[in-house]
Amino acid sequence: MKISIIGGGGLVGSCAALSLQYGGIVNEIALVDVNEDLVEGQRLDLLHGAALTSDQVFTAGGAELSSDADVICITAGLRRKPDESRLDLINRNVSLFKGILSDLKTHGYRKDAVVFVVSNPVDVLTYLAVQDLDLPPQQVIGLGTVLDTTRLRSMLAQEIGARPSQTQVTIFGEHGDSMVPIWSNAQIAGLPLDKYPGVTPGLIAEVEKKTRGSGAEVIGKKGGAGFAVGASIADVIHAVALDQQRILPVSSQQNGAYGLHDVCISVPTVVGRSGAMQHIEVELWPKELAGLQRSGSVLSETINKVLQG
Repeated sequence: MKISIIGGGGLVGSCAALSLQYGGIVNEIALVDVNEDLVEGQRLDLLHGAALTSDQVFTAGGAELSSDADVICITAGLRRKPDESRLDLINRNVSLFKGILSDLKTHGYRKDAVVFVVSNPVDVLTYLAVQDLDLPPQQVIGLGTVLDTTRLRSMLAQEIGARPSQTQVTIFGEHGDSMVPIWSNAQIAGLPLDKYPGVTPGLIAEVEKKTRGSGAEVIGKKGGAGFAVGASIADVIHAVALDQQRILPVSSQQNGAYGLHDVCISVPTVVGRSGAMQHIEVELWPKELAGLQRSGSVLSETINKVLQG
């Protein structure tokens, strides 16, 4: 399977490429970027480690490399400032994103390709890609709250001394300020979270607060997130490449789940070779459902502003 990473010269794109290299599942990784020297340098750096990882092909260049890709991963975008919400990025990133979509259409893309949006604000840009590209909506997905979810699980596990891989709690909604942690179904190794030793409402509230501010904290301390987002990107791409049909909180167009319509937002989604194959509804606490629907309204309002602009 061939993956093209648009923005492959940048921090997020290169970290995604490295995670895919270590994963050893995809056989070709194409790095696409306007900075030719930078992206060629990234290609060489990956190539130099190939003998220690897996037998893959690495290429670097322009948008033409995406024309035969199975998954087109778009990571290019302007960075969020430490005091800026992800939705504030929209006025600075929409024109850039539309240019990327235009390049894709100019050079062509496979009709069975999955377009995977990572650039922020991811839910809004995923919606724009659905509208602009001649692909079935299910073949356009966004990273959504996959990164937020792994942050929440990892930090919760650290606080209570559990294993991150056995910590199950998921975030639905917008990848941003209106995200909704779903505590009603949280578990540790199959055990109810609220029964787990050391777990208190205060601890849960504190971990949620830290998760909401974690992106801005990383940006403030090191300039931008890379490692965790790269791993999150690879996790979704591997689900597509292996047709795993795993349930992940990716962003995709909604047509009725939880009362959400005509918006791209994260709900439990079966992810496989054709993208977002199915949305799964589980019972939520009333406040969680209300929060999710409110998150959808926030994104719908923003999308309407973008379309009017």
